[in-house]
Amino acid sequence: MENIYILLTVFLVLWYFVYLRKIAEAARKQASNYCKKENLQFIAIARRSSRLRFNKQLGIYWLSVFDAEFSGDGESSFQGVMILHGLRLADVQLPAYRINNNIIDLH
Repeated sequence: MENIYILLTVFLVLWYFVYLRKIAEAARKQASNYCKKENLQFIAIARRSSRLRFNKQLGIYWLSVFDAEFSGDGESSFQGVMILHGLRLADVQLPAYRINNNIIDLH
């Protein structure tokens, strides 16, 4: 009977690491897509925390907070915060940042 508990524990630990990796890949993709949409240069992303949460609307889900580094002008870098509920992007919080002021007149 003890072997079943050991196997179950090992399985849960392995599943936890695989799922956290899946969340990290989803966060990287979400950050890259967000930066493309907002004309920002995506630099890096790092997980700050992940916790199991409960909400009446969402039920049980993983709340993950990521620090995303980006650039608005290609010279400086800024850090924003991305919050994911499970694999879905819930919120993006960016500080004020510089944008590229080079305006090209095509006429």
